[in-house]
Amino acid sequence: MKKHLLLISFLLASGGAFARPKPVPTVADSVAMRLAAYKAYTDSIQGTLHYQQGHIVLPGGIGELTVPNGFRYLDSAQSRRVLTQLWGNPKSETLGMLFPTNRGPLDEKAWAYSISYDAMGYVKDDDADDIDYSELLEEMQVDTEENNKEREAAGYEPFYLLGWAANPYYDKNTHALHWAKSIRFGSSPDTTLNYNVRLLGRKGVLVLNAIGEREQLPEIKASIPGLLAGVSFARGQQYLDFNADIDEVAAYSIGGLVAGKVLAKVGLFAIILKFWKLGLLALAGAWAGVKRFFGFGTKES
Repeated sequence: MKKHLLLISFLLASGGAFARPKPVPTVADSVAMRLAAYKAYTDSIQGTLHYQQGHIVLPGGIGELTVPNGFRYLDSAQSRRVLTQLWGNPKSETLGMLFPTNRGPLDEKAWAYSISYDAMGYVKDDDADDIDYSELLEEMQVDTEENNKEREAAGYEPFYLLGWAANPYYDKNTHALHWAKSIRFGSSPDTTLNYNVRLLGRKGVLVLNAIGEREQLPEIKASIPGLLAGVSFARGQQYLDFNADIDEVAAYSIGGLVAGKVLAKVGLFAIILKFWKLGLLALAGAWAGVKRFFGFGTKES
């Protein structure tokens, strides 16, 4: 009897060893753990970014920005870090970025406006009413097809312009031009959105490009009025300040801005490369890169 009691006591005391085996992690558990690790990783990085709101003087005194409701501004230095280190773009100058207040650069559904300045000169807008954008689209599609061999020789995927995601529109009162293109790269079935906003000035153009996904088009379009209402050139640098006697006229016209054309073919190629890197890597680079790092998309062994 004592032996039985001792055996029972031993079993109760060591119940952890005999009660039930430790559960084997499932595929769902593994994915959940990786997602938690990814979130901790992105939170730690995004926590180092410091945003601003309210009134912003853009670098170089080019213009001013009142951050629209629902957005936050990331300064030039931090934006370079996002574009190059986090999103994998080549080094380039930027005046900053605008992010929705509820999303950072490493969030899966992130999108943002990149802000830059092109000192191309004064862009004449006298062709704005005469442009046939359907015909222009066809010309752009031919141009991109012709340049794909050159792109592939340089180590880039071919670039396909599928059509307008939003038809080009020029507002003569505000001297603002915006349009959106649907783009596909290589054999990917995914469609990339490239929403372009240009604010014309005396000596150049403020470039505000929305980097996002096709599904985010309604959200981006809804933000355009607030964006344009809050951005302006510095005094003396606005479109109406143009002085024909001393100011340089750009090689671009309104149609040229939309097409991305310059006089030389190599210029067209360079511009396409720039926006390809920005659009594709911004959408896929950070998320896909971290997913690969943690093993997302790989077969579980």
